[in-house]
Amino acid sequence: MNQTNSNIAVLIDGDNIPSAHVKEMIEEITKYGNPTIKRIYGDWTRPGLTKWKNLLLENAITPIQQYGYTKGKNATDSAMIIDAMDILYSEKVNGFCLVSSDSDFTRLATRLREAGMQVIGIGEKKTPDPFIVACDKFIYIEILKQLSEDKIENTESNKPIIDKINRKEINLISSTIRDLSDEDGWAFLGDVGSLLQKKRPNFDSRNYGFEKLTPLIKSINKFEVEQRESQKSRHKLIFVRNKPKPTKK
Repeated sequence: MNQTNSNIAVLIDGDNIPSAHVKEMIEEITKYGNPTIKRIYGDWTRPGLTKWKNLLLENAITPIQQYGYTKGKNATDSAMIIDAMDILYSEKVNGFCLVSSDSDFTRLATRLREAGMQVIGIGEKKTPDPFIVACDKFIYIEILKQLSEDKIENTESNKPIIDKINRKEINLISSTIRDLSDEDGWAFLGDVGSLLQKKRPNFDSRNYGFEKLTPLIKSINKFEVEQRESQKSRHKLIFVRNKPKPTKK
């Protein structure tokens, strides 16, 4: 999706998402397009949504009132899904950002992608896998929170929420490089990043403490990185390959 021309509808599940880092969420969303529609859904008569109220004007988010008509049924989800379909058919946007940790939006994300929309998900790490994989990209709120706190010196009581990259993720990177490599084993890192995102929407170098994919790759002692001159621009192109296995003597 062309970021400069893309309009995005941002739909927030107010019953399911903490308000503390809404500013960081909006800033993250602007990396993928212009959030022309920003709505948050919930029963605003409930005290649990009080913290959101002060943030709505600051971030130009429109509150949508939805009463819970029946116990045990989430009317907020239904209202958000109906609005999403109305927006889809209005043809005013090129993509959606669904902000929730609720797996009930899995089918909505799938339906929007079937209609050619790019779907970005934002939620907490507790978000079920079905919703994550239904999105083109999924971003954890905990990582946005950590980035906003990077300016504060970490103490024993304020340690970074960073995952250690494990063998499963390393194998994913390795197999993705093989999928794209030329006869010498080299693959363009930009293509590797794109395919990683398709294979696993929640793959994000920031989850492992790296702002970009390049330093993450360099930190793993299983890959070789090479910079090459570009004929079309001044920027150098980065290629990566799996380190050849040592030959037995």
